[in-house]
Amino acid sequence: MQEAKEEIRARLPIEDVVSQYIELKRAGRTLKGRSPWGVDKTPSFMVSPEKGIWHDFSANKGGDIFSFIMEVEGITFREALEKLATQAGVELKKYDKSDEVNACLKMRAKEAIELACKYFQVCLAKNKAVCEYVFYSRELNRNTIVDFRIGYAPNSKNSLIEFLKKKGYSLQEAKEAGLVNRFDGDLFKGRMMIPFLDANTGEVIGFTGRIIEKGEPKYLNTPETRLFNKGRFIFGLSQAKEAIRKSNFVVIVEGNMDVISSHQAGVKEAVATSGTAMTENHLKILSRLTTDIRLAYDGDEAGVKAAERAIMLAGKIGISLSVISGYGKAKDPDELIKIDPKLWQKCVEERMPAVDWILKKYENKLNLMTGPGKKEYSDMAMKIISYIEDPVERKHYEQMVARKLDVTVEDLQAKKITAETVRLKPVSTKNQETMEPGLVESMAVMKSLEDSLQAILVYGGAVGQEIGLEIPEDEMRLEELSLIFEEKYAGMKEEALAREVASLNSRYKEELKKRRISELTEKLVEFENDEEKTVEILKQIEQLRRE
Repeated sequence: MQEAKEEIRARLPIEDVVSQYIELKRAGRTLKGRSPWGVDKTPSFMVSPEKGIWHDFSANKGGDIFSFIMEVEGITFREALEKLATQAGVELKKYDKSDEVNACLKMRAKEAIELACKYFQVCLAKNKAVCEYVFYSRELNRNTIVDFRIGYAPNSKNSLIEFLKKKGYSLQEAKEAGLVNRFDGDLFKGRMMIPFLDANTGEVIGFTGRIIEKGEPKYLNTPETRLFNKGRFIFGLSQAKEAIRKSNFVVIVEGNMDVISSHQAGVKEAVATSGTAMTENHLKILSRLTTDIRLAYDGDEAGVKAAERAIMLAGKIGISLSVISGYGKAKDPDELIKIDPKLWQKCVEERMPAVDWILKKYENKLNLMTGPGKKEYSDMAMKIISYIEDPVERKHYEQMVARKLDVTVEDLQAKKITAETVRLKPVSTKNQETMEPGLVESMAVMKSLEDSLQAILVYGGAVGQEIGLEIPEDEMRLEELSLIFEEKYAGMKEEALAREVASLNSRYKEELKKRRISELTEKLVEFENDEEKTVEILKQIEQLRRE
């Protein structure tokens, strides 16, 4: 694919790609603009047309056109490659002959599922009773139905399959699209059909069907196919992406109908994980668009557990969460919106930090006047607090809990051994499918320090020789570092640059220490049944924290 990448780069100037998302203005040999992630107060996003690279100094991100599209759209490299290839008029199949069969199968599945969507839309328009259900029972307006491409699957044996056959699609191709049940009949029958749209292309990749009359299950989703992967799919993101970018926040609700109702009520930043528990992939995709992630979870036990899991996942990738609550008598956003859309809009604005929300739930649930109640509360609290990476924020919650229980922070910290061990079980690095290389290093602070130190190392002359990092070999990385050095350090005198290196080195060592602590804590999982090894590792952790 290297040849394809080079051909796309040659056809698409980086300034043309970037200017589709942000306004750029000439600043000497470079172009400047505001960060698309909304984290700068003055223009800090730079593009070098000459070098074909970009760097966002406020968000500590950079690279070429492919990395830009991956970051701004929240998509994989392959998806970015396909998107830019289409824009450049480059046919990828010419560069990848080995995948022609799979590409053909995927293309036919895409065509079949798009036809199915149009078929369902026509069936809805022709059925008066179903229209009444959609318009009046579900209270959806025409714009919403068009935007979400809502349709109806007739309650008949094989109507969709027969329709597709007439259009030239085989039963096997319908199966590849996830439209067929195990008896070779229509998978969806008698259901209001809501398509799953690819967040990048807007193409139909699957469906969720809501039963209209009596029957189970209430919702039926497309199975995993060549097109649909539930672990990565986020319902409503295709429609919400622009609003998320502009408002710089996203709302994660529990159900697909909550998403649709929220969009209709004017809160177009709403998305859902669509019938599956939140995964690290879901949060990573959303965190590329915004770091303000708001959870609209029920206040019941299941909602609290879901929020706890979300905090664990978010702590792993260095983002904070807040929770939207206060629905009153309504059980979910959809029901609240039916009462008054303005109440939902108000709830979205009045969110609470997720840790505060969970602590409050347990505070109301447990009797903190008793020893057992204090023990259970402190166990839970320290487990949650252990997910917090920022030392200042962590200290804040430790002090808050200590005051509430009338104990000292030191008393709480004595429970950390138990809390840390519990914390690490879900986040073991043994699960290679959900972990990425250099996860800790990619966090914002570490990335910023590495960028600065490597830029000085390569372009800072004698001062840079003090830096104990390796010089990167990748040409694109070297070009990006030159852009960083020119912008931040080229005007510094040698003495000032030396002071800057000393400061950066000190902070970098502190981040390395944090990474070492993280590595040691993850080892606790491996030796959780070995008391002697566990104590040894915990001593190392405490020693590092005291340094």
